[in-house]
Amino acid sequence: MTAVGVLAFQGDFREHLAMLESLGVEARSVKTPEALASVDALIIPGGESTTIGKMAARFGLLEPLRESIGDGLPVYGTCAGMILLSASLTEGDQPLIGGLDVVVRRNAFGRQNESFEAALDITGLEEPFEAVFIRAPWVEKVGSEVEVLAEVDEHPVMVRQGNILATSFHPELTGDNRIHQMLLEMIR
Repeated sequence: MTAVGVLAFQGDFREHLAMLESLGVEARSVKTPEALASVDALIIPGGESTTIGKMAARFGLLEPLRESIGDGLPVYGTCAGMILLSASLTEGDQPLIGGLDVVVRRNAFGRQNESFEAALDITGLEEPFEAVFIRAPWVEKVGSEVEVLAEVDEHPVMVRQGNILATSFHPELTGDNRIHQMLLEMIR
């Protein structure tokens, strides 16, 4: 059976685990290099990117994450996960996993009280996706290998580069599992 891990230090990892289980996938919390080595794909959830990055460093997971993703492990980052997967940020200093050739602007859409929902046209999906944005980042700059799958006001909010998928929004907070299915389709 396919096992998908969710980095489970902080943030909305429980919602991702529940979404995966609803798809009939074995969902596992990942907090150690050993747990990471046991999964076929990984989700890096939304939450506080600085905290998640520091916890990954403290638990000895930054280098194993970089190596696994570099070796082709399918990975999906939502919101803070997008930040952690980015090559760099427009401002601030925090641990990054990297791997995704983008520059990300944190909290680009504003503060918590400026959170919103939007119906997105996403490349590869036939019907619009009702996306939830909470203190969301956007992609400021994309590398030549990065495919933009969705935008809001001409700002990329969903991108893919090889084995890496990232969104500014939170599909785990909706009943729509199509983005999670995209990750599952990336598993070979």
